[in-house]
Amino acid sequence: MVKKVAVIALDPRASAFYGKQVQELFGEYVKVNSYSVREGTISNMERADLYLMSTDAFDNREDVPQYIPIEAQISEIHVTYLWETIRLLRTIPAGTRALFVNMTEKMVREATSGLNQLGVNHIEFIPFYPGAEPVEGIGLAVTPDEERYVPDSVKQVVNIGQRCLTSETMIEAALKLGLEELLETPKFQAYFSSVVTSTYNFDMMFARSRRLESQFDILMEILDEGIIGINERAEIFAMNRKAETITGLSRTLVMHKQASASLAYLPFIECLKTKKKIEPRVIRINNVNVGVTVVPVLRREDCIGAFAILQPFNDAENRQHELRNQLMHKGYRAKYTFEDVIGVSGEILRTKAILRRMAYTESPVLLIGETGTGKELFANAVHLASRREKGPFVAINCGAMPENLLESELFGYEEGAFTGAKKGGRPGLFEFAHHGTLFLDEVEGMSPALQVKLLRVLQEHEIMRVGGNKIISVDVRIVAATNESLEEKVRDGSFRRDLYYRLNTLPVLIPPLCRRGGGCIPSHGTVLPGAEGRVCALRGGKEDFPHVQLAGEYPGTAQPGGVLLLYRQPGHHCKGFAPHISV
Repeated sequence: MVKKVAVIALDPRASAFYGKQVQELFGEYVKVNSYSVREGTISNMERADLYLMSTDAFDNREDVPQYIPIEAQISEIHVTYLWETIRLLRTIPAGTRALFVNMTEKMVREATSGLNQLGVNHIEFIPFYPGAEPVEGIGLAVTPDEERYVPDSVKQVVNIGQRCLTSETMIEAALKLGLEELLETPKFQAYFSSVVTSTYNFDMMFARSRRLESQFDILMEILDEGIIGINERAEIFAMNRKAETITGLSRTLVMHKQASASLAYLPFIECLKTKKKIEPRVIRINNVNVGVTVVPVLRREDCIGAFAILQPFNDAENRQHELRNQLMHKGYRAKYTFEDVIGVSGEILRTKAILRRMAYTESPVLLIGETGTGKELFANAVHLASRREKGPFVAINCGAMPENLLESELFGYEEGAFTGAKKGGRPGLFEFAHHGTLFLDEVEGMSPALQVKLLRVLQEHEIMRVGGNKIISVDVRIVAATNESLEEKVRDGSFRRDLYYRLNTLPVLIPPLCRRGGGCIPSHGTVLPGAEGRVCALRGGKEDFPHVQLAGEYPGTAQPGGVLLLYRQPGHHCKGFAPHISV
């Protein structure tokens, strides 16, 4: 909204000059009208947001209310010189006598006094104005654009131009108009540098204030949260870009306006009244759940403002996820895809096809198979084929750890939860696997107590660290594996029935090597001798070794890199191997 400014001076030329300065500096943000007391244009003055009045406009201050409303904002015009003017006057030889010509004696005294304060003391100024006594023998006159009053006898005239408005006058006008953000613009900075000021202390304090404000602005913009600040009148004075994005409002539209007009859903008024922090609460803004905290700004016992901190839930979760990834020094990432699962038999191809389809779902997958059939390879492949492929893949063997250790590994712990707990606590694997996959190998090895906690995670997607009291939401897809019959364990009571049904949502039987036949041998490679005639390491294909086949039941282990280890049982043999290979 454009602000209206009225500039009032005694002389029409002065008021027009001052008005032009204000208009040029504030630009499109203001509309300036100039008025002269001498010409009487002040009688038709329009109402304005700010009245700038020169010190010589009225002889009697009691006349002011006749023209300016009592409740109006008024600033007194103070004038100074440009630095280039001071440099020009300093070129005049010391001891030179010169007339100083202006409209009135008062204006002459003000101008020469100001020059003396600025260090121009080497010239002997003689006041001259309309009605003053003539002065003979003076060949130089200095005048602030009032050459019309210079005597004809004076041969040399130095016109130093109209005095310009001081930095203080412009700053006060900006503050009263609510346009203080303009003070940091290059145009204002250039103006402040061009004019002379005698208020050194004020300049230093103002420069310090501007530095602090710049640092505040930088801090506002580097924060990931949305920040909105209000003053004691609940007017918005600060808003960063993140807050603009969250609220969908432009800073230019809400700055210096009541927060209740556009941000009524933020509890600013409550904070100002109670002078207490408004604890985080969930507010829906533009169909997004946003966590909102409002903190009061207190000076002694007075509340002089408040700041609202806005953080969308998704941003908070993503940031936590990034931090978890940084904490994962072990590098929990899946390595193997379905292409790394070697085999051309019908059962293997069918298993891979089923798991590919299952990977697209979010339901738990239960891999059932003998030891060494490649269940972890399949778990890796399921993760990399799912929508969570860019998330972490965390694997743990539930049967290899004692109950207490497994609980702290899975759920994490708080500081002091038990003897030996790390300072600051530690996130668990569920937290590390957020937005990813957690592979629970030998899940049948879980104790009944841990089975209850796992069931709750599957149902509520929430965990609580060991020794903690806060609920932590997690988004984890479970892939479990077992080499035993969970149905039998349910019947004998060692495995919970409800957990079994949860895990058994998408069961897959991984075929043992003995049922894969020649299809477990890839179509290319070499044959490596086994160890002491008991292990055959096959890396090869049927076209290379057409006579190699499995006889009897050879338990085996599927290894990464296409190596298949076959463990020979007494009374069994691998047919088709070359005589030099001991089997």
